[in-house]
Amino acid sequence: MDPLERQRHLVAQHPQNELARFSLGKALFDRGDYGDAQIHLGEALQKKPEWMVVQILLGKCALNLGHREAARAAFTRARELAIVQHHQDPQLEMEQLLSELH
Repeated sequence: MDPLERQRHLVAQHPQNELARFSLGKALFDRGDYGDAQIHLGEALQKKPEWMVVQILLGKCALNLGHREAARAAFTRARELAIVQHHQDPQLEMEQLLSELH
C-alpha cells in the first residue's frame, strides 16, 4: 500500500481524528491535489482551530486554486495565530504572502 493509500485508510478507520485528516491533507497537498487537500485540512482545522500549520496550508491550497480572497483570509488568520503563539518565522512568511496578495 502506498503512503497516500495508507493515509486514506487511516481516515476511513478514524474519520474524526484530526491528525489523520491533517496527514492525508498534507500528503495530498504535497502531490499538488489542492482541492482534496483543502477538504481534509479543513476537517482538521474544525477540530483544532488554533492549528497554525493547517491554516497556512489551507491558504496555500486556496492560492494554488486561484482563490485569492480565501487565501488572504487564511493567511491573515495564520498570521494572527503565529503572533499569539510566538512563531516569528511563520509570522514573517504570512506577512510576505499577504503583501504579495495586495
